Amino acid sequence: MIKARKIELLAPAKNLECGIEAINHGADAVYIGSPQFGARAAASNTLEDIKELAEYAHLFGVKVYVALNTILSDRELADAEKLIWDLYSIAKVDALIVQDMGITMLNLPPIALHASTQVDNRDAKKIKFLEDAGFKQIVLARELTIDEIRNIASQVNTPLEAFVHGALCVCYSGQCYLSHALSGRSANKGACAQYCRLPYDLVDATGEKVISKKHLLSMKDLNLSEDLEELLEAGVSSLKIEGRLKDVSYVKNTVAYYRKKLDAVLAKHPEYVRASSGKSTYTFEPLLDKSFNRGFTKYFLHDRTDNIWSADSPKSIGEPIGKITEITTRFIKISTSKKLHNGDGLCFFNNKKELEGIHVNRVEGDMIYPLSIPEVRKGTFVYRNFDHEFEKNLSKKTAERKINTTIDINEVAFGFSIQITDEDDNYSILNFEQTKEPAQKDQSDNIRNNLSKTGNTIFQVEKVNINFTQNWFLPSSVVSEWRRLLVEKLLSVRSIKYRQDTITHKQTTHAFPLKELTYLGNVMNTKSQQFYLQHQTNIIQPAFEKEVQKDVPLMFTRHCIKQSLGYCPKEKTEKHPYTEPFYLTYNNTRLRLSFDCKNCEMKVFHDSH
Repeated sequence: MIKARKIELLAPAKNLECGIEAINHGADAVYIGSPQFGARAAASNTLEDIKELAEYAHLFGVKVYVALNTILSDRELADAEKLIWDLYSIAKVDALIVQDMGITMLNLPPIALHASTQVDNRDAKKIKFLEDAGFKQIVLARELTIDEIRNIASQVNTPLEAFVHGALCVCYSGQCYLSHALSGRSANKGACAQYCRLPYDLVDATGEKVISKKHLLSMKDLNLSEDLEELLEAGVSSLKIEGRLKDVSYVKNTVAYYRKKLDAVLAKHPEYVRASSGKSTYTFEPLLDKSFNRGFTKYFLHDRTDNIWSADSPKSIGEPIGKITEITTRFIKISTSKKLHNGDGLCFFNNKKELEGIHVNRVEGDMIYPLSIPEVRKGTFVYRNFDHEFEKNLSKKTAERKINTTIDINEVAFGFSIQITDEDDNYSILNFEQTKEPAQKDQSDNIRNNLSKTGNTIFQVEKVNINFTQNWFLPSSVVSEWRRLLVEKLLSVRSIKYRQDTITHKQTTHAFPLKELTYLGNVMNTKSQQFYLQHQTNIIQPAFEKEVQKDVPLMFTRHCIKQSLGYCPKEKTEKHPYTEPFYLTYNNTRLRLSFDCKNCEMKVFHDSH
């Protein structure tokens, strides 16, 4: 019999509140920023909060992964080592998501290491190398096609993690040096300044302007909610939602949406099994359009497609509403089937194709009264990027996660014995001395009702089996106390029984796929250098953050501006009328574009001339 593969829905947590709500809304694992050294410097958390999150998560068999995925200087290594021991022994987290190979050379506790997407995991040989080096989960590059994922999965046994939702970096993760080059704020150190979201002019070599003030490096948001089954079939085991900077309503909505989608897939496929316990129920209908999004794309999952960029705006456009049919000095009317509310935020692209907002003061029938009437034409399409009622509902309690249990109550010589068994076959038994007193009428319903009242606990009683030889009288207060003690004991059993995976870290010497490493290897410290030398690779250049290289690519991207504009020489026989190279300009910043058409890759250089 083939063992079912565990499938994990992995959710982001900006903080403890987001992490707990991610669990309540159906996550099988949560990833959260560490107190230091995370690739989202603005989303760090205290050790105490991470510990509290792990305690709650482990009751459901949910895992907690901590992002410690920046590159480290030599002086940071000792602090990182101490932090890792604290995360393992005090917070009791399940794994670390790391980028810096120097971490593998430290004195580590037996904690699992996951290879961050920052390691640039898009090559089967490299991913096989990481597996052999001891990594227990590998986060794939977002740019991979389904065939590339399938090919990688066929060559490794380590669980593969793929992003399914959220913001997209235009550059291969870990290979972006633009922010550091222009501002000293390194993406690989968790401080990206997001130059990819700025409006650029595109000019050619003669200075002729091709496009004015467009967000030419800004991608739409990923949405693979309709492709989960295909991803699992290709070999992905962990489905990751991006968003360690997102608020709690975003986490609630996206996690609930993907939980429902994934459960429908798992119900059809016995070869897959959910990675954690409990079932979530919701007080709202999750809808992805309602949360922050720049419009959605499947990116490169099904090869190169059109319209993957959010060129007009890097801001959230939200859900499509409809066209404006009437404008007066006091109100506007929109042709829509959607119900609008007082306090909604609407937006539209003006005649300069810039995103402009409309704050809805009140709605009366089909008339919308904004705080101020915008300069907008009839026929303009309108979006809603803030649904006041939806957000109001999400600010309340919106989900409960319960673990199914069965209770058996038996009579014994000295009184009664009660056992509770949960869906994972954990159980607790308590015996109670109690004088047996025959009841004048059937007590079954009373006993079942009392034993089923698990209230605010994480348990839900599916069935109560009463195994009596006759009808005994049991006071409700006594049965309630028995149930309370029984549930407390089961909770303790689940907490004690959960064990972190224990990993034996071994030093390896197998060859890294590249014989030489440039700045692209992100080798920042002596431990990282030692790792690569041990794996038969020479370090030609240290990390860009340690020694800035001149006239080198600062971005490598599968997104191609020429292709997006219809200038791809592979797709068009007619040549465009401009003189290359192309440049992106913003204020005093000038970036030169280079196109590797053989590999369908665009490179971005800083042009200082």
